[in-house]
Amino acid sequence: MIDRIVIDDLRPRTPSGIFPAKASVGEVVQVSATIFTDGHDRLAAQVKWRGWGAGNGDWLVAPMVDRGNDHWDVSVGFTEIGAYEVVVEAWVDRLETWRHDARLKVAAGQDMETELSEVALLLEDALAGLSGDDRGVDREVVSRALGVLRSSCAERVRLDAALDEDLAAALEGRGPAGEVGGSASMRVWVDRERARFSTWYELFPRSEGGFVGTAERLAGVAAMGFDVVYLPPIHPIGETCRKGRDNTLRAGPGDVGSPWAIGSAMGGHDAIHPDLGTEADFKDLLNEAASLGMEIALDYALQCSPDHPWVTEHPEWFHHRPDGTIKYAENPPKKYQDIYPINFWPAAEEDRRALWDACRSILDHWIGLGVRIFRVDNPHTKPMAFWAWLIPEIQRAYPEVIFLAEAFTRPKVMAKLAEVGFTQSYTYFTWRTAKHELASYVTELASGPTADWLRPNFWPNTPDILADPLRDGSLAAFRLRVLLAATLVPSYGIYSGYELGENQPQSDTNEEYRNSEKYELKRRDWDAADSIAPFIARVNRVRRRHPALQQLRGTMMHHGDNDLVLAYSRFTIDRSDVVLCVVNLDPYGAHHDMITIDLAALGLPEHDAYEAHDEMTGATYVWHGRTNYVRLDPNDQPGHVFHLRVAP
Repeated sequence: MIDRIVIDDLRPRTPSGIFPAKASVGEVVQVSATIFTDGHDRLAAQVKWRGWGAGNGDWLVAPMVDRGNDHWDVSVGFTEIGAYEVVVEAWVDRLETWRHDARLKVAAGQDMETELSEVALLLEDALAGLSGDDRGVDREVVSRALGVLRSSCAERVRLDAALDEDLAAALEGRGPAGEVGGSASMRVWVDRERARFSTWYELFPRSEGGFVGTAERLAGVAAMGFDVVYLPPIHPIGETCRKGRDNTLRAGPGDVGSPWAIGSAMGGHDAIHPDLGTEADFKDLLNEAASLGMEIALDYALQCSPDHPWVTEHPEWFHHRPDGTIKYAENPPKKYQDIYPINFWPAAEEDRRALWDACRSILDHWIGLGVRIFRVDNPHTKPMAFWAWLIPEIQRAYPEVIFLAEAFTRPKVMAKLAEVGFTQSYTYFTWRTAKHELASYVTELASGPTADWLRPNFWPNTPDILADPLRDGSLAAFRLRVLLAATLVPSYGIYSGYELGENQPQSDTNEEYRNSEKYELKRRDWDAADSIAPFIARVNRVRRRHPALQQLRGTMMHHGDNDLVLAYSRFTIDRSDVVLCVVNLDPYGAHHDMITIDLAALGLPEHDAYEAHDEMTGATYVWHGRTNYVRLDPNDQPGHVFHLRVAP
């Protein structure tokens, strides 16, 4: 049923409204709505929010502001992780309506005695609603105005009292009891800060000599500024149909197989491959990461090798061919003879419930050991209903847990995965290289509807994907792609070897790496003279210094004539931190451009000088006006990261 006051287009909100929008601790979130009513009455509106469920505490309240064209908004913040109820309320602002009409009548020379009697009654009602010590100052202002209105003072004096700005401020955003004329609610899930702002590094622990060697490697990863170290599956690997090097069908005696072929006689998803170490070694790795300000993220890959205990214990959990044999995984033209996909929707309800509970128990096991971040392999190949059940179940018990969806899939499927609960998502950045592609895609992510619930995580490469321009690319290409990933969105990641410029593709048409680490061990020289690790470390230091780079919203593209130069700003809602990035998209040649900046939108002076301090080089430039010159040589510097500030 619709109210007299219409409240539409609430944000933040998911498309269905069934699942909560997302926010994080320390993030400023803009709550907005379309609000209007019939006639010419003036409205007031507010947002109130509190924790969801029993014992949720008192409401916190903030008045909304009318921005014009019936659009209202206010910025709010959340201090604790968990589920919140958010309510938008609106009512007729009787005092503001009276003030508006009174000014028109005074200007028309009309007698105001009746109107003054009317506003006096209005203030009496308002005064009755201002109870409690916290409203003492407001009561005094209202009482003083009411006293003047009830006096025998001249009409002009009484009008001035009724139109006094202090009186309007005292009652701003306050509706007399019982006068709320419309309300609408939504839910918001509030994550911890790392859900919003994180820097990921993927490595294979078996290439580092197991957990002990990985613990030794962590210091180098931390020095580059990463705070999440993601490990591919660490479980026993099957022997049946084990893949050899370069994904060949026959494994040699020393071939280690794919970590994603999970399970053997030594155990399944809750077991550790003995070559990596023991459970105690794993806990030591978690502790070492924590001591360096990092977390270990584990791969949650719900699939099995033919040797996984589930295959014999629960054959009903798998897809079968007409002859009764279990089907292996395929993604044509790719075939994964060493992996059995799980049937998440067996015919019998009891089988489905048992399977889903078993999948949850895997997470419970690793959470019990101290893991709080999971990268989920191919979530789009599992039912949405499964994730809509599993993720809230886990987060009710462990609200600090983060789920990253490895969902290189169709846009609507990717968005739905985020809506039903995934904390972050891989994206199409890996394949976005042209200026117009990057500009439109990032604008969509940062300010489109999905910004309310989808948090992008940009990866220039993964063990599966060596995309242009990294294929046979120069170190300049690696520098510019990591600079883009790190400054376009708050969360990004790289797969190890990136800093060394590993660039050999499997073939001219295959995006995978030649001699892929998915099927063999890698030995790398982390101290190589041409490593771009120092460059990555500098980029990550800049990210940590600037709040503008730590939130998704607040992104604007700026005009330039050169299609190989991308200019964009990142800024906080209050414009207290403004960063302008200018990146040369050509890794092989120097380019220049005249960049036109929307200074007013960034809160910078239109006519006075302002500073552009390059956080990458330390140089400071004094700029004047909207348009300024830049030149970038990718072999020297792929981009500027300017901190824009008013000149002293």
